[in-house]
Amino acid sequence: MLICVDMKTEQVIFGGGCFWCTEAIFQNVKGVIKVESGYAGGFIKNPAYREVCNGTTGHAEVVKLEYNPVEVSYEELLRIFFLTHDPTTLNRQGNDVGTQYRSVIFYFSEEQREKTEKFKEEIVKSRQYANPIVTEILPFTNFFKAEDYHQDYFSNNSSQPYCSYVIAPKLTRLKKLFPESSIESLK
Repeated sequence: MLICVDMKTEQVIFGGGCFWCTEAIFQNVKGVIKVESGYAGGFIKNPAYREVCNGTTGHAEVVKLEYNPVEVSYEELLRIFFLTHDPTTLNRQGNDVGTQYRSVIFYFSEEQREKTEKFKEEIVKSRQYANPIVTEILPFTNFFKAEDYHQDYFSNNSSQPYCSYVIAPKLTRLKKLFPESSIESLK
């Protein structure tokens, strides 16, 4: 007899620079069911990539995650998020510069907000970073899925120079940060 269990999933939105990078990272995390690249936090409905890139829409490049909290905790997702981008650079990640590349977390519940603020406080207290954390913690207000060619970008374009020089090293670093002994968090 086959018994179907209705799995309860949760969502969170992370902005950690270019959404191609952030998407590739979270697509490799066990328990993350779906990753969509998109735009969030701005005041223009259904923005196009070129509009977001001009910096006048208020949107950040983000990924919306749907995940199974039984397989990966919210805190583990936060840990991965903070360790795979620089949360101390304002409106910049590497050579990507502009407000659309800001470090931001859009939470969906009061519980997520509390956990995120506590996690950020713990990082600050640990003095892990020499500079102040500039990651914004904001309530979810909107999300607009990016154009189709932005979805699964690394998977579909891994030989492109940006993918080879920027995304691939981030994935290598992710695997080093979560060695075989704790590989349960990686697919």
